[in-house]
Amino acid sequence: MNLNALWAPLRARLLAGLACLPIVLLAACSASDQPEAAAPPPPQVGVVTAQPVNVPLVRDVVGRLSAFRSADVHARVAGILLERAYVEGSEVRKGQLLFRIDPQPLKAAFDAASAQLAKDEALLAQARTNLKRYESLLREKAVAEQTVLDQRFLVEQQQATVKLDQARVETARIDLGYASVTAPIAGRAGQQQVTEGALVGQGAPTLLTTVSQLDPLYVNFTMSVGELNALRAAAQRGAVQLSDARQTSVRVALPDGTPYPHAGLLDFSAPTVDPATASVSLRAVLPNPESTLLPGSYVRLRLALGERHDAFVLPPAAVQRDITGTYVLLVDADDTVVHRNVVSPGMHGVDWIVTSGLRAGDRVIVSGLQAAQVGKKAEASAWQPPESGPDSKPDEQGKAETGAGIGATAASTPAAAGEVISAAGESSAATGADKVAAADAGTVEAHEAPARTGTSASKRRR
Repeated sequence: MNLNALWAPLRARLLAGLACLPIVLLAACSASDQPEAAAPPPPQVGVVTAQPVNVPLVRDVVGRLSAFRSADVHARVAGILLERAYVEGSEVRKGQLLFRIDPQPLKAAFDAASAQLAKDEALLAQARTNLKRYESLLREKAVAEQTVLDQRFLVEQQQATVKLDQARVETARIDLGYASVTAPIAGRAGQQQVTEGALVGQGAPTLLTTVSQLDPLYVNFTMSVGELNALRAAAQRGAVQLSDARQTSVRVALPDGTPYPHAGLLDFSAPTVDPATASVSLRAVLPNPESTLLPGSYVRLRLALGERHDAFVLPPAAVQRDITGTYVLLVDADDTVVHRNVVSPGMHGVDWIVTSGLRAGDRVIVSGLQAAQVGKKAEASAWQPPESGPDSKPDEQGKAETGAGIGATAASTPAAAGEVISAAGESSAATGADKVAAADAGTVEAHEAPARTGTSASKRRR
């Protein structure tokens, strides 16, 4: 075997490795000569300085509208319905003719009662004449005294008969008037319940239509007794100032979300608690001059219950949520990021209301939350709100509107009970569920969505 042939490839590879060795050593030396990289600067965050302010104490509920007055129009006499004298669904005046019932049988009854009255009045006149004649004869001793007494009793009987006939005539006159069915109140007349030609009022009153007064309207709603008790306790401690019951204003949002232009006033609070729902029934009067609202529909109400004292108002981005609850990130005196749990009962407009966990002068981080880390340094500067003008980006406007919508629903969810309890200085709300909370339960997922986002952001920071 030729050894040179075997050794030639190995020698070529060895020479190639030795040729690369100086390059590797030179690179290692160059790397060892470079200085160590400098530490990154602290992240920049935008902060707002917390200052206590007084904010309106509001409560969002769902109520149902009902007519201010509603009168069922019945046929009060028996007869054949001849005609309907109004347009269904139109406005009618009090006393306006609505229906006409066949008056002929009623007129005949009136005439019969009048004739009977005339007959008995004639008999009464005859009895009185005979009494005078008997009394004259008695003075002459021409008749017995008993005859005079009997005639006097006969006169009294005829007088009673005449009075009975007069009552029957009046009853017949009233029944004849009932043949013309008029509107008992002013309002909007409903649909005709019985058609012409039908026999009505036979044995029992027959419903013909309903007249409803639509201006103003009643709006009925409920509040749990726990919320009311918490409000009273908070007012006694001075945490809130409640408005007078008759001065509590009510604002309504239309089904499309636009605000109703007319404000109402609370006018009734039930003196008892419904044992089935542990809630108190309340009612407000709402002007409805344009007849925009209709009875039977559900509306969202905002009650202005008074004013909350010494609360903090923060931008929506400043308040975060995770599995431990609601919190904010602060920058303390030595520029270190601090985690602080807070109590937020709800929103005021698009801003969060914080009632516990903050002190005056705390610097709350609003922007740069993704870069801020608890326990690390941060460079704080005054936060400037974004401009919301025609040059703003559509996606930013959408986010702002979404945040406002969530805030509006947050107060109307079962967490709204916590708003009132937190106003009293408590951290949790254990109130009885009412029908309003059940109607608002569908908005809980929309309220919890930013909470889950805040949780993910918190985990990333950690």
